[in-house]
Amino acid sequence: MAWLAERLELRPGRVVVDVAAGTGKLTRLLVPTGVRVVAVEPLAEMRAQLERAVPEAEALEGAAEALPLADSSADAVTVAAAFHWFRRDEALAEFARVLRPGGRLAIVYNLRDPASELQQELSSMLERHGAELVWMRRIDTVAILEESPLFGSPEHAEFRHEQRFDPDGLVERVSSISYVALLEGREREEFLAQVRELGERQASPFAFPYVTQIWVSRCARR
Repeated sequence: MAWLAERLELRPGRVVVDVAAGTGKLTRLLVPTGVRVVAVEPLAEMRAQLERAVPEAEALEGAAEALPLADSSADAVTVAAAFHWFRRDEALAEFARVLRPGGRLAIVYNLRDPASELQQELSSMLERHGAELVWMRRIDTVAILEESPLFGSPEHAEFRHEQRFDPDGLVERVSSISYVALLEGREREEFLAQVRELGERQASPFAFPYVTQIWVSRCARR
């Protein structure tokens, strides 16, 4: 967050719009910088959780392609783990519209670290059950931004971090993956039993590593 806050020049008196804010996982980290935070989320259920979790932020209904904000009303736009869902040309045009000239866009992804042997084994298990894994990795964020006349070449950074689990914690974490949450009956039971066995082969508490990727680009609109 320190790196992101510096690149976006987050400080009191500035406005940041967190697009597709969900339940506010990034939103709540933006608030302590002192900026005015406007969180835009299309789903009412998510927005209700966001309002409870981050009452300091202003929560609005809206989508990336149609932001409920005036022209040149924001200093920064953030998108966490959602850019792959957008109609990109429309969304980038909206970001440029609401940003003041020279404002910045940050695209953030928090991914399971592919260099970890445990993550590699978990990914293989998910693939055997038909999951299409982290397909957002195949999106070339740099190329998308560089090809847009509205944004400049982005600055990129990666940060590694981890959670620590025992077998029960690993099962709970994996159960929250969207694809796993949709499994039913015996298939779900068998898969989670395999996950528990994977956890039991580790020395608890064991690391569950992630890599956070961030791209920050300046709006080129004058």
